[in-house]
Amino acid sequence: MKSKRHLKILEIIKNEDISTQEDLAARLEEEGIEVTQATVSRDIKKLGLIKIPTGYGGYKYALPAERPQSDIISWVKRMFQDFVVNIDYGENLIVVKSLPGTAQGLASSIDSLEWDEIMGTVAGDDTVFIAVKSSEKTEGIYQRLREFLY
Repeated sequence: MKSKRHLKILEIIKNEDISTQEDLAARLEEEGIEVTQATVSRDIKKLGLIKIPTGYGGYKYALPAERPQSDIISWVKRMFQDFVVNIDYGENLIVVKSLPGTAQGLASSIDSLEWDEIMGTVAGDDTVFIAVKSSEKTEGIYQRLREFLY
């Protein structure tokens, strides 16, 4: 059932602009697949879906594509400017606070930077934790991320 649901999710986001988990859950139910919001959230994470601009002032779910590094930086900068509320750090952890529902997309965008100093990210609904390999590198990574806000 899970793989069938995943295939249906991919089909839906390929053919429609789906901007929220609730919209995706409703579309799945229209297709005869009963889901909870929590299940949709897990599926989005498992499939690695991200939010991209629609071109009409909104965002929609999509699969990440291979992009040139300059495109990735531009995309991360746009994500930070649109979604980040606050950013802070301590020791080897950076915490990014964002608008509700945007943390997973932000975490994915940070991961796509492939900075060697970052071990990984963990995203909730509105918070991203970034694990930096060493505390000596944390402030530098923090400063580089802050530059995306301007």
